[in-house]
Amino acid sequence: MTPRERDPLRVTTDVLVVGGGPAATWAALAARAAGAEVLLVDKGYCGTSGVTASAGTTHWLVPPKHRAAAAAERDRRGAGLTDPAYLDRTMDQSWRRYQPVAAAIGYPATGYFRDVLGERHLVQGPVYMKEMRRRVRRAGARILDHAPALGLLRDGDGQVRGARGVLRQEDRAWSATAGGVVLATGGCAFRSGALGSHVNTGDGLLMAAEVGAALSGMEFSNYYGLSPAGAAMEKNLYFRTATYTDADGAVVAEDPDEIGAMVTGRVALMRARLAGPLYAVLDRTTPAHRADLRAQTANAFLVFDRLGIDPFRQRFEVDFVLEGTIRGSGGVRTLDPSGWTGVPGLWAAGDTASREPLVGASSGAGAPNSSWTVASGSLAGSAAARHALASATWPAPAAGTGTAGVSAGRTRGRRPWRDVVDTVQAVMLPMAPNAFRSAGTLAAGLRRLDATWRELRELPAGTGRQQVEAREAAAMLAAARWVQHSALARTESRGLHRRLDHPGTDSAQRGHVLVHGVDHPVVQRIPAIRKDPVR
Repeated sequence: MTPRERDPLRVTTDVLVVGGGPAATWAALAARAAGAEVLLVDKGYCGTSGVTASAGTTHWLVPPKHRAAAAAERDRRGAGLTDPAYLDRTMDQSWRRYQPVAAAIGYPATGYFRDVLGERHLVQGPVYMKEMRRRVRRAGARILDHAPALGLLRDGDGQVRGARGVLRQEDRAWSATAGGVVLATGGCAFRSGALGSHVNTGDGLLMAAEVGAALSGMEFSNYYGLSPAGAAMEKNLYFRTATYTDADGAVVAEDPDEIGAMVTGRVALMRARLAGPLYAVLDRTTPAHRADLRAQTANAFLVFDRLGIDPFRQRFEVDFVLEGTIRGSGGVRTLDPSGWTGVPGLWAAGDTASREPLVGASSGAGAPNSSWTVASGSLAGSAAARHALASATWPAPAAGTGTAGVSAGRTRGRRPWRDVVDTVQAVMLPMAPNAFRSAGTLAAGLRRLDATWRELRELPAGTGRQQVEAREAAAMLAAARWVQHSALARTESRGLHRRLDHPGTDSAQRGHVLVHGVDHPVVQRIPAIRKDPVR
């Protein structure tokens, strides 16, 4: 019996949160605090899936008296594309909301991390997300695990009124009618193997675009994290303690203070890696700091232990792993700090939303992006709750949205969708054409992706779990096309976006590149609107 033949699970709630990472759980908590009934649906098991659950986490915690200076520094790194309103709200929300959680389950930074991060609590990702799941359930929100969403629902007036999907373990359809929806499904790493990112396939980006939302900053989606060669442990912070050498042992020039920003120092390392093998040794630490590094990033050192390497004394080969829009800044454009997408009834939070207002053309790396999940999730959840509670009733959804990857019929086996993913990865994962771009390589990649999209539209997706695989492939392909369109349109080098044929920064292009549409993406430029200067 197929999911279409079984009775689907039908649920009605005030606020539907799609996702299960930090932004989703903060959204659920905020919506419950506003008095709304909440349903959270996660592709995996909320609290264990995603990039945060597999890592250590710090947050951008800035005392009020230091916020002006912190905003100015973030604006400098962001190449003038940040928004003071978002910066201020992110710092304020994370300062007030996150610290009680960290104090309950975290531990103080010591040694090297205290020198780098100052007075703050560190939290292991699995512990953090376990606690967030506990808080969501204790607040009275309902959680559906292993329930990937396939598309949004709209009423006859164009309002987003819920979503539909598949209960993976039961192979059964579900649909949820809601007064407000928050998309917090994470970013897209194109299945590069980056730690914890297997579920991050850009699902929320595709769902938002299908109902008319715009994407912004997709050209800033080519962040490559450092990792021991052959591993996925891209712990960027501890790599700041390394000395880098080429195959002959010559030191590769780089500025360790810029590694997190991936502007000057990271570019030098990437160019060295393209020229041949690149090696690192974590020798910029004191013996006392080494114990702290091991204790506070324990999973990172399991790789070295298994390889029989002492990374503080022996050099090891390193490579780069694409982290895409997760550590990049591209995502769904939001029109105000609440995360409203411009589509009635729909908000975006976390890595699903563009982080340009916070980090501009650079990367939010770990701490700023983590604080963004707290702030954007909380503000989106509160706004969605207010919207839902403003009316006692709302019309039932008239139609589902999203046809890419969910057309009727059955595939013969699984290979067609694997072919789509292979094509996306062949275009998006290699470092040379994506970290250092040109019109020729971008256009060639886009032609290949466009041809695959036309083929995808003809592929039947099957039912149930087959549709989940098909939608993930469709979402990755859609995200790749938006990245290429946006990168072609920005004919300058700014932040993460580097054009070999346009190596300089053009002040006339200090604005945002938007991309609309799914089948036929359209690029639009808008100026960077600054409500007040960052001083």
